[in-house]
Amino acid sequence: MPASSQSKTDRMNAELQQFVLGTHNRKKRGELDALLRPHGFAVRSLEDFSNAIEVVEDGNSFAENAAKKATEQAVHLGAWVLGEDSGISIDALGGEPGIYSARYGGPDATDESNNRLVLEKLKGVPREKRTAFYTCHMTLSDPQGNVQIDCEATCHGILRTEPSGTGGFGYDPLFEIAEYHQTFGELGPSIKSVLSHRARATRLFLPKLLRLARA
Repeated sequence: MPASSQSKTDRMNAELQQFVLGTHNRKKRGELDALLRPHGFAVRSLEDFSNAIEVVEDGNSFAENAAKKATEQAVHLGAWVLGEDSGISIDALGGEPGIYSARYGGPDATDESNNRLVLEKLKGVPREKRTAFYTCHMTLSDPQGNVQIDCEATCHGILRTEPSGTGGFGYDPLFEIAEYHQTFGELGPSIKSVLSHRARATRLFLPKLLRLARA
């Protein structure tokens, strides 16, 4: 390989190994960083960039929103950006809140207010009908806005009638993994790092990321 091509490849790999997660959510960054750092990848977030833009999440699916967050931010920052869109779909509510999970309770929603709203809507619904699943979609864009990796995974569970546990974030205190009889809020990061939708999506994402870095 010519020296100039090798230099370009080395530079790309160095940038890829410190890609940007297109979110300000520290807990998402922490979870993903813990999953990828053992493989030599350091995850930055939009908090590291004062010039980051606010991408409008107006897609109709997790995939569309992830792609928007990845490609638009990547072109703006001139960096490798991972767009991650995730949320919970509740069967008894016809799949709500889905892509609106983070803002289910309105523009100023918090994890607590979102959980309260879900519990209100599920009032009187028996346990066997409180099934739900988390979805995580990951899209990695190169600095030119070209999608290089795309993957999605889910994690199924049952929603409790009241929050339990202080771990995790979002709907984790309500989301019970039936086999463990505990919520993600109770199980702790070591278990969540294996079972969660984000962990499962990362297991699909990582081999593709490693191949891309070695190309």
